Amino acid sequence: MNQPLAYVHPQAKVAKNVVIEPFVNIEKNVEIGEGTWIGSNVTIMEGARIGKNCRIYPGAVVSANPQDLKYAGEETIVKIGDNTTIREYVTVNRGTKANWETVIGSDCLLMAYVHVAHDCIIGNHCILGNASTLAGHITIDDWAILGGITAVHQFVHIGSHSMISGGSLVRKDVPPYSKAAREPLSYVGVNSIGLRRRGFSSEKINEIQNIYRTLYLRGFNVSQAVALIEADFLATPERDEILSFIASSSRGIMKGITRNPGYMRPATED
Repeated sequence: MNQPLAYVHPQAKVAKNVVIEPFVNIEKNVEIGEGTWIGSNVTIMEGARIGKNCRIYPGAVVSANPQDLKYAGEETIVKIGDNTTIREYVTVNRGTKANWETVIGSDCLLMAYVHVAHDCIIGNHCILGNASTLAGHITIDDWAILGGITAVHQFVHIGSHSMISGGSLVRKDVPPYSKAAREPLSYVGVNSIGLRRRGFSSEKINEIQNIYRTLYLRGFNVSQAVALIEADFLATPERDEILSFIASSSRGIMKGITRNPGYMRPATED
């Protein structure tokens, strides 16, 4: 349903039951799937590919040119999956020739003022808290959660089912199933609550916790820990995902908890 006060380019491909509120601007070379709602004052620029049953709230700008000085006007796109919600004043930039596309998966929630830069790849069921900012070329795997006002360095990889504390500065890769907090960003445990909510058994969560104890809490460097994990733990999808993540990390994974200078371990601490 098009409002007379909205502008939809005649070459845009918009499903018949898409709701478009007043003062929306939709440019050419745009595709919008069935059941999607576009709130007032949204701008959808060339190259947007928006799925079914999405909700895009007032003030959002989707598929603007990359904020990359190397961008030379090449034709690139933004893909947004089904059932994804984009709240007020979110900005999503399309890709460059490095990747040709920026991708946001299905069933995601991008809260107000989130920025997703060029060539980012965001999986399904991800949540980005208010004012989270992603630089270019970032990969976020399925079910990851970023707390509000989190800033992520370019080329960082954030693993599946991980959770990052609000206000974090993410300079290193965050392995799957983990929780990250503090400054500098550090491992602070396994995202056990999130895993339980998604149907992981207690035995599986214990397996993941034991893997991370070897990686982060037993005093080994990463290479030593990986060798022990490969030797001591049976091959499972979760073990192999963690090992594959570490092996493919280009920036290196986040560190373990860093103690303050002069820290004395209390006798009662685990």
